[in-house]
Amino acid sequence: MKAIEIRNKFLAFFEKKGHSIIPSAPVIPENDPSVLFTIAGMHPLVPYLLGEKHPAGIRLADYQKCIRTLDIDEVGDNRHLTYFEMLGNWSLGDYFKEEAIAMSYEFLTKELQIPVEKLSVTCFAGNQEVPRDLISFECWKKAGIPEEKIYFFEDNWWIAGEEGPCGPDTEMFYDTGKPACSENCNPACECGKYVEIWNNVFMEYFKGKDGAYTKLQQKNVDTGLGLERLTMLLQGKRTPFEIELFAPVMDQLQKLQKQDFIQSRRIVAEHLRSSIMIIHDGGRPSNVDRGYILRRLLRRMTRHLNKLEIDLSNLPQIINISIEALKEMYPELMANQETIQNVILEEKDKFMKTLAKGEKEFEKVATKLKSENQTKLDTQTVFNLYETYGFPPEMTVELAMEHGLQVEMQEFDKLFKAHQEKSRLGSKAKFKGGLADQSEKSIMYHTATHLLHKALKMVLGDHVNQKGSNITEERLRFDFSHPQKVTKEELDEVEKIVNEQIAKDLSVICEEMSLEEAKNSGAIGLFENKYGDKVKVYTIGDFSKEICGGPHVTNTAQLGHFKIKKEEASSSGVRRIKAILE
Repeated sequence: MKAIEIRNKFLAFFEKKGHSIIPSAPVIPENDPSVLFTIAGMHPLVPYLLGEKHPAGIRLADYQKCIRTLDIDEVGDNRHLTYFEMLGNWSLGDYFKEEAIAMSYEFLTKELQIPVEKLSVTCFAGNQEVPRDLISFECWKKAGIPEEKIYFFEDNWWIAGEEGPCGPDTEMFYDTGKPACSENCNPACECGKYVEIWNNVFMEYFKGKDGAYTKLQQKNVDTGLGLERLTMLLQGKRTPFEIELFAPVMDQLQKLQKQDFIQSRRIVAEHLRSSIMIIHDGGRPSNVDRGYILRRLLRRMTRHLNKLEIDLSNLPQIINISIEALKEMYPELMANQETIQNVILEEKDKFMKTLAKGEKEFEKVATKLKSENQTKLDTQTVFNLYETYGFPPEMTVELAMEHGLQVEMQEFDKLFKAHQEKSRLGSKAKFKGGLADQSEKSIMYHTATHLLHKALKMVLGDHVNQKGSNITEERLRFDFSHPQKVTKEELDEVEKIVNEQIAKDLSVICEEMSLEEAKNSGAIGLFENKYGDKVKVYTIGDFSKEICGGPHVTNTAQLGHFKIKKEEASSSGVRRIKAILE
């Protein structure tokens, strides 16, 4: 069964069960500084899990495009992926454990025809704050899972970050048929016999900053099923790189390669797919945050094309094959094919220049060592070439050998692992506060962004459109299309207009309507591909009208005084404003 067939079966099944099908949000999250990318299906739905009303109702289902960056350096083994698709069904204060478990069991055993003997499940074992989840245990028994295939673990608890909505979960595992590693072999083992395929989170608690748990105002169900992993298992493949989403690229790389490295082929195929999805959703390479992640993916991909000794003139063809393999899943990629290719090729060219700089720097070091009759290349130098120039360490070792120099790679590995840990901690810090900040201050900034957007259109022209935003409790950051630097006089005028609207004490009104009705009403629609048939439209007096998920203040008088702190370039044709509310 192909991935698209599994996805379609999933959505059709839950639609029959009364769920509204909502579109995937972009991989680049809107108005959420807590993560670089959308990392889970629940991420765009946090406001609704906390009690805000979703325009599509209280039963939802979707597929969500996700990027996870903590294990980029692990990609190349037989299982890690940076980009993946998560299927999910949601209950926002409607059904709970019994119905969710019954539907999961029915989908797996009836729709996908997985034999019940292939399935095992785990439930929350309980702790000092929350009791053992005996309800889920009984629900699984009632559904049809034998008691001996139901396990209790304390790890069956889900929370994103250190605070926020959370609760016990129940996980479903697929038995690959591998022999048991021991008498006590169970789904907690890392032996590979059991593979997790689905997780149902029963979100009924909220963990506060003080670590205390309180009950949410509604009980939610939040599920996540990894599509690539399930496709691999149902097709009887050993790795996701053998399924139809990767196989055409993997085959072409094998035809073009002069050196045979399976790990390098996987890295190229995976990083190319991830980069295509990020670029399509608006990402561009840079030296900070998500732009740096994209740059890292593309440069690692290029490095492994070099390792395979594939002529880089073949890269456009490889990109096209990858997009062709993905077009059934994501037909929207075809309209953006030229842009995707241009961004990747431009970054490849920049990296080749970087490699040239690294080689030049290496030659200086090697010449100095020879003049001093040294035979060893300092490990710190190898690492500095990697960190400063992005110069691959294996290339440094190769050049060192050509110059008769030795390198102690064990010391390099220690430095590299320390660097990796620092990067991981940096990524983890990005969602330290949970997946979405819905504080009073951030809600104020969210509303101020609408005023800023309209004021920019008034001062600069109708060509101004939002290209991204980032909101924290301290400030707002707003990216918009504009070909040149905004003058001080223009910024002063924008600031003045925003503050005039704040002073007018305008009401902020939310209405639900169809997307067509919203467009006809004159509402601005940002990132329209993420919206379903029903949308929320926020109207601020007679000044601004936008399609938006919210939340917002009820009156502009709550915002205080708006002050622009900085205006700068974000990328080609895109400017950035940073502003505060005083």
